[in-house]
Amino acid sequence: MKSKITLAVLALALVSLAPSLHAACTNATMLGNWGFTGTGTILLPSGPVPVAAVGSVKFDLNGDLSGDQERSLGGGVGHETLSGTYTIDGDCKLNIVASVYDDAGNMQRTTTLSGVVDSNGKQIRAIYQLIVLPNGATLPSVLTADGNKI
Repeated sequence: MKSKITLAVLALALVSLAPSLHAACTNATMLGNWGFTGTGTILLPSGPVPVAAVGSVKFDLNGDLSGDQERSLGGGVGHETLSGTYTIDGDCKLNIVASVYDDAGNMQRTTTLSGVVDSNGKQIRAIYQLIVLPNGATLPSVLTADGNKI
């Protein structure tokens, strides 16, 4: 009888600790295909321009990514491909650097995003930190991205 009570107390203690326990994020957390949307505004000298995108990206175990998207910039729609790298730390903080190309293979920009992976490794929330054009010019922006593991 005493051992049953001891086991019950131990089980209760473990259950009470469970909410504070979580698995660390690694490249394995990112592995696979993700769908995403991006929305916000690019701040051009002529004024703010709305931006929206929807696409998919594949993350591998080596820290590389590839994908494509349909985007609208001020109402002009275009298809783009993506390639780049990512890093993720144990606290699930995510950094992405992606080169974006048009259908002819011309680089359009390099984009740096910073975010977090949550929902047990099934969702990404990110903000665009930096957009750099091929000529080195930067575009100020207020853009966010949300992704879900497919």
